[in-house]
Amino acid sequence: TYGHGVERFTLDPSIGEFIMTAENMTLPAEEKLIYSINEGNYLTWDPCMQAAVDDFKQKKPKPYSARYVGSMVADVHRTLMYGGIYMYPADVAKGNGKLRILYEGFPMSMIMEQAGGSASTGMFKGKITRLLDLVPSGIHDKCPVLI
Repeated sequence: TYGHGVERFTLDPSIGEFIMTAENMTLPAEEKLIYSINEGNYLTWDPCMQAAVDDFKQKKPKPYSARYVGSMVADVHRTLMYGGIYMYPADVAKGNGKLRILYEGFPMSMIMEQAGGSASTGMFKGKITRLLDLVPSGIHDKCPVLI
């Protein structure tokens, strides 16, 4: 994205070039119920995050499906293609979260917002903040990410 919609490019190995395979991408009108989070950290999340994930699992009439590759780009790509939510919350061990604001949070948030989605920190430092509104003080600053 250049700030005016999202385009998808796919490598064509026969010519060694990336070709545009979709333009003006948006989140699907009928999203799949998919959540993506590293549940191995469940016990270190705050109670609200634990409750949210528990609700995804017990949603009626159909619970969300859990899908987690462990690569932010792959997980966000799936979220862009099919809908759902990607989360890497803050936890007791990491405090500010694991993902770097400048080169992980901002790029994925920009793409998702351009496709009609949203991205926030979730409850972090006493408030919920749009991720793109953060002002990092250092190049490696980290934050929680919910997209």
